[in-house]
Amino acid sequence: MSRDADMTMFAAAGAAGKAAPTGQGIPERESARTSSYSVVSRPGGGLVGRIIPVRMYAGRSRVMLERSLLTTRTIKWTLISGFFEPLFYLLAMGAGMGSLIGTVEGPTGPVAYAAFIAPGLLATSAMNGAVFDSTTNVFFKLRYAKTYDAMLATSLGPVDVALGEIGWALGRGATYAVTFEIVMLAMGLVHSPWAILAVPAAVLIALGFAAIGMAVCTFLKTLQHLDWVTMSLLPMFLLSTTFFPLSVYPRAAQIVVEAMPLYHGIEMVRALTLGAVDWSMAGHVAYFLAMAVVGVWVTSRRLEKLLLT
Repeated sequence: MSRDADMTMFAAAGAAGKAAPTGQGIPERESARTSSYSVVSRPGGGLVGRIIPVRMYAGRSRVMLERSLLTTRTIKWTLISGFFEPLFYLLAMGAGMGSLIGTVEGPTGPVAYAAFIAPGLLATSAMNGAVFDSTTNVFFKLRYAKTYDAMLATSLGPVDVALGEIGWALGRGATYAVTFEIVMLAMGLVHSPWAILAVPAAVLIALGFAAIGMAVCTFLKTLQHLDWVTMSLLPMFLLSTTFFPLSVYPRAAQIVVEAMPLYHGIEMVRALTLGAVDWSMAGHVAYFLAMAVVGVWVTSRRLEKLLLT
C-alpha cells in the first residue's frame, strides 16, 4: 500500500464512524474489539499478528515511523542535542583529567583514562537519545496534543503506536552512537576489532531504554513529573562505572550498581572496544531484551487503558 493510502486512513476512519447512525450497525473499530483474539489478515502481521489481539496490533507501526520522520524535518537540529553532552564529558574528563590520572585498570589491564571512559559515554549517548525521545516527546503527544487519540481512532492499535514510537527513539539513540564512535575512532580510543559491534550494542541499549522510558511516560501526569526521569538518569550516569571501575565500591554498593541498566550497557560496550569479549556479555544482552519486552507490553496495555477504555 502506498504511503498516501497509509496517511489517509485517519480521515477514512473518521468518515466510517460518522456513516453508521446511532443504534444501527457496529463501527469497524468496535467490531474489531468484539473479536479481539481472532486471526485476521494484517499487513506485516505474521506470527505476531496471530498472537496479539486484533484491537491491540494492526501490523502498521511503520506508519508511525513515517509520521515521526515527516514531523521532525522542521526541528532536525534538536535531534543532535543529546550527542554533545557525552562528547563534552569525553573532552573534559578524558583529555583534561586523563592527562593527570594516566591509566586505570580496565577489563584487559591498564588502559588510558580516555579509552576507559569513552565506551561508557557512548552507552550514555545511546541512553540519552532513547530516553528523552520516548519520554518528553511522548508525554506531550499523550497529555497535550492528544495525538494518540487520533491515531487509535483508526485501524492502528496500541502495540502499533508503542512499536512505532520506540522504534523512532531507538533510531535516535543509534544515530548518537554512530557519531560518537566516529569521534572515538578519530581520537584513537578504539583498541579492538570487536568495536565494530559497539554500534549494534548501543542500538540494543537504546531499545531497552526507549521501551522502559515510554512505559514510564504513560504514568506521568504533569510536566513536573518529567523531572523524575532526569533525577533517575543522573545517578546511573555518574555511578554505573562510567568514570571509574566497579572495584572502587564496597561490595554492598557494587550490588546496587550491578542492578542499574546503564551498568550493563557500559560493561557491554567497554568489553567490545577494549577486546574483553566473553560469555558474560550474554547476560547483558538478555538484560536489555527483557527491558524491551516488558516496556512494550506495559506501554501497549497502558495506552489501551488510557485511550480505549
